[in-house]
Amino acid sequence: MERGVQLVCDRCGNWFTAGEPFPISQQEGLVRSNEESVEKHSDADSAETHSCLAHANLTYDYDRLRESVDSFTIHTDDIWTYLPLLPVSGDQPVTLGEGATDCVTADRLGDRFGLTLRLKLEGQQPSGSTKDRGSAVLATYAREQGHDVIACASTGNAAASIAAYAARGGLDCTLYVPESIPQTKALQPEIYGATVNRIDGSYTDAYRACATSVLKEGWLDRSAGASPFTAAGARTLGYELAADCPDADWVVVPMGNGGTIAGAWNGLAVAGELGFIKSTPRMLGVQTQSATTIHNRFHDQTAENTQAETATTHPQKTCADSIDVEVPHRVEAACQALEQSGGTSVVVSDEEILDSLRTLGRTEGIFAEPASASVIAGIQQARNQGAIERSDVVVGVLTGSGLKDGESAQRALARQNTN
Repeated sequence: MERGVQLVCDRCGNWFTAGEPFPISQQEGLVRSNEESVEKHSDADSAETHSCLAHANLTYDYDRLRESVDSFTIHTDDIWTYLPLLPVSGDQPVTLGEGATDCVTADRLGDRFGLTLRLKLEGQQPSGSTKDRGSAVLATYAREQGHDVIACASTGNAAASIAAYAARGGLDCTLYVPESIPQTKALQPEIYGATVNRIDGSYTDAYRACATSVLKEGWLDRSAGASPFTAAGARTLGYELAADCPDADWVVVPMGNGGTIAGAWNGLAVAGELGFIKSTPRMLGVQTQSATTIHNRFHDQTAENTQAETATTHPQKTCADSIDVEVPHRVEAACQALEQSGGTSVVVSDEEILDSLRTLGRTEGIFAEPASASVIAGIQQARNQGAIERSDVVVGVLTGSGLKDGESAQRALARQNTN
């Protein structure tokens, strides 16, 4: 039976079913037909060349999905439970057991905030971050379609993640990361055998270097916003949240490039469309004071310390390196998640993040990286502002393990000693 999920090019209308290869050449992507399908592009676009893969979005046939997906359940082994919702054949997935992370009730911390608090522990993923969801789906697509090399620009977590899955799938991996990322995050992908290019500059500089190489070499790109397959994997977070916490009023997610909050929301929206949750939660996005582009766009603000998307960027300047992205490539998708869910965003300081990192460890026994700790600071701020109310059920998504950044943990302890 044909899947209820397809990828549709928003430039020409070409559509691709699960497990079907995208054209190798740009021109080939404009005209495609076979015995079972007809052309899906308009005559107006016939003279234009572009890559359908770069403009593809997920679409769903909900009637068909209802025939193959009975429910979302917390009793899952990995993300492949949701194969009917993924745009790959999945006959031989590249997997390390990703997904099915625990969602624990945080009674002590919840009491501090005066609400019901649950924490989704994405640091339990094989490489230590939520990025494994998207990497597993992309690596599976790459192996199914015979790609040899996957490239990625990253602040660290996505690089480590795709390096692990490339190794698992027998693929080569070339990475571009800012020179200033934590040492552990730089070493982890090298252990997996990836080629790591450290760029003297910001994440944006690394992204540009990666894009140039991808265009020149024809590699498959895992960078944020570059592939619908990573977006499909990110949505499994939303499917799991719907199963874990069907009564959630708020889901709180740190925002860097914006892909994680967009994926979580889109997954929750699918769960709502399929009737697996009675109502969808509101999304709260959290950014740092040094990288507020999504927050500013959503609130239509302009801040002197926030650079325009065309401006020259500079190296990281926050402990939360995972979300230190001044030019996010999923900004529109993130803003849509906030708007469509009826949610909002907040900005927190490094001091609040480091205090939350320590508090999270001492109240709940959870060691999270700074970007994850920003969620706790964001919940506190939203409570203070009255956005989150005492009666609300709140789920914080802790996107990465604290073992990835021991230096920030030392800073958090030093800060305690000086207070």
